[in-house]
Amino acid sequence: MSRPPSAGRAGKPAKPEGRRLNIGAVRSTFAPWNDPDAVPLVRFEGVTKRFGSHTAVDNVSLDIYPGEFFALLGPSGCGKTTLMRMLAGFETLDAGRITLAGQDLAGVPPHQRPVNMMFQSYALFPHLTVEQNIAFGLKQEGLPRGEIAARVLEMLDLVKLTPFARRKPDQLSGGQKQRVALARAVARKPKMLLLDEPLGALDKKLREETQFELMDLQVELGVTFLIVTHDQEEAMVMADRIAVMGEGRTVQVGRPEEIYETPSSRYVAEFLGDVNLFETRVEAIEHPMAHLEARETKAGFYVLDDDCPGPGSTVWLAVRPEKMRISLDPPAEGSRNVLAGEIWDIGYTGDWTNYIVELPGEKLVRVARANSQRFVERPIGWDDKVWVSFDPDAGVVLTS
Repeated sequence: MSRPPSAGRAGKPAKPEGRRLNIGAVRSTFAPWNDPDAVPLVRFEGVTKRFGSHTAVDNVSLDIYPGEFFALLGPSGCGKTTLMRMLAGFETLDAGRITLAGQDLAGVPPHQRPVNMMFQSYALFPHLTVEQNIAFGLKQEGLPRGEIAARVLEMLDLVKLTPFARRKPDQLSGGQKQRVALARAVARKPKMLLLDEPLGALDKKLREETQFELMDLQVELGVTFLIVTHDQEEAMVMADRIAVMGEGRTVQVGRPEEIYETPSSRYVAEFLGDVNLFETRVEAIEHPMAHLEARETKAGFYVLDDDCPGPGSTVWLAVRPEKMRISLDPPAEGSRNVLAGEIWDIGYTGDWTNYIVELPGEKLVRVARANSQRFVERPIGWDDKVWVSFDPDAGVVLTS
């Protein structure tokens, strides 16, 4: 099923007939949040939820657009699931409002909201077959038998489970159960699908495969997806945009690459992937560079002075491990951002080798090196003296 041409500027382009969907091309051109004329499908306006003295969601305002794959990302207890449950109607608001397609959802019971929810447990009926599980919600709506049968066949084909239609859940793999739950959730053609940690029960390889399947299905269906997850990689792979949450608030909202490359705070930088943080003092602004002095390592750094506060300010320099270089030989004379250290530990993951390097002052940093060449004996070993360096544009200056 393809999104109709009338989906408008806010919708993702439909999959051309007979061609494999180019997810990258779709995602790179889809950005309704940058269009002043685009109308959000869902609006959270000053939403607050308290449980006794604890504020689970604190004055959250957020827009989600039609056709968007949106992720709420954060650690346990940050408020992401509560926010989703309020949209679904399972929790009431203490303040603010939520609208969907312009309708205020206050007082609308869950079964009358044009959303459907897919739980981590899948909640499949064990005594029903695959096709009966998919048909269950359609029967509850009272649709004609012929329409139910046609819709079930369509869903089975969509999730590639037609040969398993007569099987029961205990005869399926974890990935197949996940697809049955997805088919059942979208069979009623909701305006929005809510996914609560949907891939948590799958093993790593199947989880990675399913991420791309979900992205493909989401575009084909033309349904807006909202996923709640604590898995950074999962959110970054699948979502058009991510809202990073902490202590009931949205800390930063943006495309995955924006949040990863330009985090707004130490909290975001540390939560989204690995990062090395140096507490520093701004010594001078020498446009286009800023000169920073690290307090722990007593080292001087030069970084781009974009948004860097004036001399005397305390800032934190964030550098991702993959943006650091490591070598047994010192860099060329005059190189900037060079640190001498000693290998503390090594982690080999096949495609990457992660080095933990101890710098002066007992500061530990992580350096990630892609294994682009095949080797058995590591060129850099434990206790080796090494040099770590990075380019001025590799670091991000954070003020909080």
